[in-house]
Amino acid sequence: MEFLYQKLEHYHEKNIYPFHMPGHKRNEKVVDFLPDLTKDITEIEGFDYLHRPTGILRESQMAAARLYGADETYYSVNGSTGALLAAVRACTTHGGTLLMARNCHQSVYHAVCLGQLTSHYLYPETILPYGLNGAVLPDQVEAALASHSETEAVLITSPTYDGVVSPVKEIAKIVHRHGLPLIVDEAHGAHFPFHEYFPVSALEQGADVVVHSLHKTLPALTQTALIHVKGDLADRERIQRYMGMYQTSSPSYLLMGSMDACIQKLQASGLKFFEAYVTRLKRLRKRLSQFQYPKLAEEELLGGGAAWDLDRSKLILDVQGGKISGHLFYEWLLKKWNIQMEMETETYVLGMTSAADTDEGYERLCCAVEDAEKTWQKEGRTPQKNSSVHSFLISGEAVCPIGKAMEQETVYIPFFQSTGYVAGDFLYLYPPGIPLAVPGERITEELIEMVRNARNAGLEVRGLTGISGEDVAVIREELF
Repeated sequence: MEFLYQKLEHYHEKNIYPFHMPGHKRNEKVVDFLPDLTKDITEIEGFDYLHRPTGILRESQMAAARLYGADETYYSVNGSTGALLAAVRACTTHGGTLLMARNCHQSVYHAVCLGQLTSHYLYPETILPYGLNGAVLPDQVEAALASHSETEAVLITSPTYDGVVSPVKEIAKIVHRHGLPLIVDEAHGAHFPFHEYFPVSALEQGADVVVHSLHKTLPALTQTALIHVKGDLADRERIQRYMGMYQTSSPSYLLMGSMDACIQKLQASGLKFFEAYVTRLKRLRKRLSQFQYPKLAEEELLGGGAAWDLDRSKLILDVQGGKISGHLFYEWLLKKWNIQMEMETETYVLGMTSAADTDEGYERLCCAVEDAEKTWQKEGRTPQKNSSVHSFLISGEAVCPIGKAMEQETVYIPFFQSTGYVAGDFLYLYPPGIPLAVPGERITEELIEMVRNARNAGLEVRGLTGISGEDVAVIREELF
């Protein structure tokens, strides 16, 4: 039997290069704080208390607020998940209403469930032929708020997992005209403020509550995040209270020390750190753009108004020209080149870069893409776009709110025979953790076909269960 710590040691020895989170890329040269047992303490004299800090942790969080331009910043040792749970619960009343983007992370849906909220959805544009979730548009927000005057807060994801950014400034103005707070899940954009090459941060564009995952794109340990508050529309006392509820009462000082070290590094050498990164990233993107296929998706993503801006730290490698699936290319990169990408889809693979990447890693990726192009050309493959690819988001009929649905009695039936039943649990692709089916929504043929296509493409659909792995939880019919 191989134990977890042994497996981690063996994985390190394989020299697999990470084009995925965490942002420190396991590069010890850029991580200022390495955990060891001598630093693993609890709340002892002189080290403050995270949930009501008055000393060193308070000072550390204030430094983070100054760095990001927030009025208040709180540490999360439960990642962006805990921060989003707290943000939603703090900005809504129990049983209230949230207007949210349908492509939100599952943690937002969990917050809706915990608060017994009614949720109304904003559907982002779809960027074809990739099937990418695009931007949420201001007109959508305006129309939704006009239709749902009971809304207490608005929440969008920007950037998306793929790096697509919505026009936060325009959306914030609309939300503020209604006297409501705008929450932005900017988990993948913690690096935005540190170089003009990246999109403008949501805080600078007027968002009231912004969540950042430090570990996704910056040199900090996994599970570290920040929640920022700016202005008076979000109740800071309630946010702090809920942050205490959705995190452990014994927060890890190793994680908090990692956050503090990351903030200090950015304060002391952020400009130099990011100038070098952007220079190398531009060079990488220029090299990758020379290949016909796999093709680096770039400025064409901005066409048609579906994307307001792009985070160019993300590498979207389109494989449609090679007439193979993203899953096959993902596996090929791992097995032949020892390159671990972040995500695979039907039509592309996604790689994440950070300031901690090495020249060797960038060179390896370029060589791998060049190898793929030469191989596919020899095999006579020709570039071909798939116009039938669609976003993995559907508009389901909501029979009851999520929270009520999660409390009902459920039975398990074969998913591919479940048309017309009401979902009793979530189904989602992971990554990125965006629900395909939501509890309380009726299962449709469109959803079943979507799941079938995802699985045929080699993608992982979570939420199916049973011995066959193809059963789904549905609410007993007589309850409706």
